[in-house]
Amino acid sequence: MDSWTTRLLMVTRLLIFGCAVLLFSSISRASEPKRVIVLHSYGQNFKPWGEYAKALRQELEGRSQWALDVQDFSVITARSEDERAEVEFSNYLRALFSHQAPDLIVAFGAPAGAFVQRQRAQLFPNAPVVLSAIDERRVQDAALTKNDAVVAVRQDVPVLFGNILRLLPETKTIAVVIGNSPNERFWIAEMKRKLEPLSDRVQFLFLNDLSFEDVLKRAASLPPHSAIWWNQPQVDAVGAVHDGERALKELYAVADAPIFSYDDSFLRGEIVGGPMTSVADGARATANVALRILAGEIPGDIKTPVLQYGPPKYDWRQLQRWGISETLLPPGSQIYFRESTIWQKYGWQIALASLIILVQSALIGRLLFVQRQRQYAESQARQRTADLARANRFSMAGELTTLIAHEINQPLAAILTNAETLELVLRSSGPEMDEAREIVADIRRDNERASEVIRRLRSLLKKTPFELNSLNLNDIVREATEFLSALAAARGVTLTSLISPIALPIKGDKTQLQQVIVNLVTNAMDAMSDLPAGKRRLTISTRRADNLGEVSMADTGPGIPPEKAKDVFEPFFTTKPQGMGMGLSIARTIIEAHQGQILAESETTGGAVFRIRLPLVLSNSE
Repeated sequence: MDSWTTRLLMVTRLLIFGCAVLLFSSISRASEPKRVIVLHSYGQNFKPWGEYAKALRQELEGRSQWALDVQDFSVITARSEDERAEVEFSNYLRALFSHQAPDLIVAFGAPAGAFVQRQRAQLFPNAPVVLSAIDERRVQDAALTKNDAVVAVRQDVPVLFGNILRLLPETKTIAVVIGNSPNERFWIAEMKRKLEPLSDRVQFLFLNDLSFEDVLKRAASLPPHSAIWWNQPQVDAVGAVHDGERALKELYAVADAPIFSYDDSFLRGEIVGGPMTSVADGARATANVALRILAGEIPGDIKTPVLQYGPPKYDWRQLQRWGISETLLPPGSQIYFRESTIWQKYGWQIALASLIILVQSALIGRLLFVQRQRQYAESQARQRTADLARANRFSMAGELTTLIAHEINQPLAAILTNAETLELVLRSSGPEMDEAREIVADIRRDNERASEVIRRLRSLLKKTPFELNSLNLNDIVREATEFLSALAAARGVTLTSLISPIALPIKGDKTQLQQVIVNLVTNAMDAMSDLPAGKRRLTISTRRADNLGEVSMADTGPGIPPEKAKDVFEPFFTTKPQGMGMGLSIARTIIEAHQGQILAESETTGGAVFRIRLPLVLSNSE
């Protein structure tokens, strides 16, 4: 191979290697995210520029075809005129990005824009810059380069203040709330110059030389026919910083006049409204320019018209508060936060709710009618049950008639004997008064005994409505046992009572509960009638079982046949030749009306046991 061919081969290899390096570098560069620096005037939370930055992020994230690395920095040196601090901040940014310049710088507001234009040569002389949300008067045109693009706005001071006088023609005083930083002092001078033609009609109070606390005091005591113009104070007269929404909310809370402003980022409930710059429009225009620059266009070739005011925007709530008629608004005005009438908001919901209420009313009416019928039927049933129970008591009383007559005759005979004896004693020449007193005491005791027999019979037979009273279950059982003791003796039945020493408080009807006990005891006596006299035993006992009071009656009769155990409480079931089969059914009805239970079972040793369980009335300590 000759020398010429060798050299040609070497050149070819070098070209291939160079192309490969360039291609690799290009691919590596393309895979990296686009670095975007966002510079804020004063700070990230300062309105209105902080709102523009947030909206720009949303626009870029939704529309960018590249991965983005967006970093925010605050030009805090805008709060003062300290040139040394600005140089140090510039050095900090240059050191931070010394390894690689950003792909784009976006500066929001005049202070951030002025910083970039002053420090451009020392910072990133070749990095593209977009100046946004900046009044066109604040752009240093002479310092613009081919790497600069501008998305400017124009604040028309006469138009802004003319809106106040249009809505409130009687306005005599306008207090201008603004800070005292270098940028704000520019606007104070600009507003004074532009508002000079209105000075014979309106008094303008510029509050930039006050602390914000003093501003609040002045705003709370303005004269009648006043208004307030809000330029959020970035730095007040004492150097205090006011970012976010807190300052405006504090002003609104004390102000006795309507508040107006120039940017719709403040239209959140405190501002009346008017012609205003739009955060959405400004962020969208800025995103358009930024994406074109990131795509490779030269910033200086991108010309964006100065953003003008859109249709005036007003807060309906503030118009209502200050009595401003909508007829005074400029044509094409947009009204926000309008509160619709209840019918406009919830028309179909109200109609549906009304229909539901009508249907529910009809259903409730029907239910009430059915309930009244049911209550009447239940009342009639209770009345018939009570009448049947009373008839049951009368039939039982007939069975006890002979015994009752015997019980009453005994004390009556004793009373007669004692009365004859007392008569003889009194006729004697020297009557013994102690003996006479003893006879009188005997007569009184026998009289009480006869009265008690009659009272018990009347209590059993009387017709009274069903009433729930506070009772002691032990007393009911004790009284019923005493009443039945004579009948037990007459039938040769050994009646034993085991009364609990612990009180068993219940709510119930004494007469009906005693009837149940008497009914069960007489049934037990009937069941033992075929047994020899010595084997007829009946034990009545009471006890507490958890939260229930229990009465049990155990006899020594033949018990209950297993096949009939589930039927003993059914109506018309009886094992007596002459029985009606209603006693136990009535007993169950009475006990269930007391929210209790009645049970029947046979003992393994013979005999039957009936148990009554009633809920106890417990004290708070239990």
